Amino acid sequence: MKDVSRKIKTSRSARAQAVLTLRPQTVKLLREGQLPKGDPIPVAKVAAIQAAKNASQIIPYCHPIPLDFVGCSFEIGESSIVVSTEVKAIFKTGVEMEALTAASVAALTLYDMLKPVDETMIISDVRLVEKRGGKSDYALPAGEKLRVAVVVMSDSAASGAKKDTSGRHIEGRLQELGLDVVEYKVIPDHQHVIEQTLIRYSDELKLDLVITTGGTGLSATDVTPEAMAGIVDKEIPGIVEAARVFGQERTPLAMLSRAKAGVRGTTIIVNLPGSRKAVEESLDAILPGLLHGFRMMRGEGH
Repeated sequence: MKDVSRKIKTSRSARAQAVLTLRPQTVKLLREGQLPKGDPIPVAKVAAIQAAKNASQIIPYCHPIPLDFVGCSFEIGESSIVVSTEVKAIFKTGVEMEALTAASVAALTLYDMLKPVDETMIISDVRLVEKRGGKSDYALPAGEKLRVAVVVMSDSAASGAKKDTSGRHIEGRLQELGLDVVEYKVIPDHQHVIEQTLIRYSDELKLDLVITTGGTGLSATDVTPEAMAGIVDKEIPGIVEAARVFGQERTPLAMLSRAKAGVRGTTIIVNLPGSRKAVEESLDAILPGLLHGFRMMRGEGH
């Protein structure tokens, strides 16, 4: 199975369909309630619901998913029955297979209950109609290129006594998303240096995004939040709240972070903790959803 432990839970939905082709005479018997096994429609609907809930028991690589909704409807034509299914969940991975399994099993159930009167039936066109949710919903529009900077706040890294890995990881993750990392910088944990650096990125270079790492803890030299408080025009508390909630599910130490996020001019600035693991988890929590903030700043809303 694919490891989804680092994914966030998002609203997921999928719609699928299957088509059962049959003789017009069989459709007539169905409409008139003359079938020897009874009305197959309600049975097929229940079968679809059960199939969606048990998809992981049938398909080996499917994750067990707590489903919030399973729907199944039938469009009866002159010589066909179109089965349509819809599945919803709030989870880390999609529900496409649940919707497809539901549609397939519903069609098989119809086939089973109709086969005493029709041996010509064909199940076809089992397909995914639509899926929603996941990272693809929050990706930047094709061709849009954000200019970003990565800043490491660390006395030891600035002096050369310690090699930075957290900042380089941030840089790599941003580049994977297609962002243009115009500068990577290591500076000491001095409040005025942090303030001047962030102001330069916002006011002079007019960058879209600045992500910092380090200086968010409880030691005397951890002054990144204080520097942020003095230079941002407005805070965006939800960004770091999302990172802390995500981290808290993995370690109780996440609650000790004092990271902030905010906007100065047209630049979004986000503080992340200094440890490599905390940086990885924080990025898992806020990317790519953070990028939607730029659409909001352009007045596009939600």
